[in-house]
Amino acid sequence: MMAGPGGVSPAGGGPARHIPVLLDEVLAALGAVEGKTVIDGTFGAGGYTAALLERGASVIAIDRDPEAVAAGRSLEARWAGKLRLVHGQFSELDIVAGEPVDAVVLDIGVSSMQLDEAERGFSFRQEGPLDMRMAKEGMSAADVVNRFQAGDLARIFGILGEEKHAGRIARMIEKRRKEKPFETTLDLANAIERLVGRNPRDKIHPATRVFQGLRIFVNDELGELARALFAAERVLKPGGRLAVVTFHSLEDRIVKRFLSARSGLSGGS
Repeated sequence: MMAGPGGVSPAGGGPARHIPVLLDEVLAALGAVEGKTVIDGTFGAGGYTAALLERGASVIAIDRDPEAVAAGRSLEARWAGKLRLVHGQFSELDIVAGEPVDAVVLDIGVSSMQLDEAERGFSFRQEGPLDMRMAKEGMSAADVVNRFQAGDLARIFGILGEEKHAGRIARMIEKRRKEKPFETTLDLANAIERLVGRNPRDKIHPATRVFQGLRIFVNDELGELARALFAAERVLKPGGRLAVVTFHSLEDRIVKRFLSARSGLSGGS
């Protein structure tokens, strides 16, 4: 098994528009894949999948984002018989596979495709609806911001976003939304910046951690990751390999604890 801090997944479909994070390291961790079956649980732009196919693997690729799956159909057609692309959650990768596989790769977090599309509401780099739903269904970030009590918002921002001003920001949101609900990414980001200020030396925008917390909560990302690790354990053949690329400390901690707990098992990954 392999885990390492990285960045967001590539995005798009068909030929990858972005090079996947830690691609060489992931391929090295998986070893020779020719003739083997590999699950790519976070398809994104298909960067990992394409590299695996080019090395002779058969790939079962999964993504919860319907747009990523639709964009990847051309890659599936080009590799007919070698690639099966499924719209679903990687927490159910063992069910999707239906039989034991040789390796599993997961690149955790939001994809650059999702960040680049303003209408998905993941980023405040440009105006967009406050959405953040990877699967494009269920509760949106706007629903959370405009309906949850300040105490619950503070816990989301503080625990999932690791935001030190979580309480202040939550109380500001609760007060402001009485006058006007938060509907766009820039509306929320600007309100946070006005409240806490911005030091020119800061490397990140003051709203970054709040957006992280909201995105993780809306998509149940940590729960999905934990369930995916157990699913990978169930589906991997003896001697199979698991490679996980994490983006932030919360994900990294879950993966490392899982690997540490399993490191003493014989005949495992």
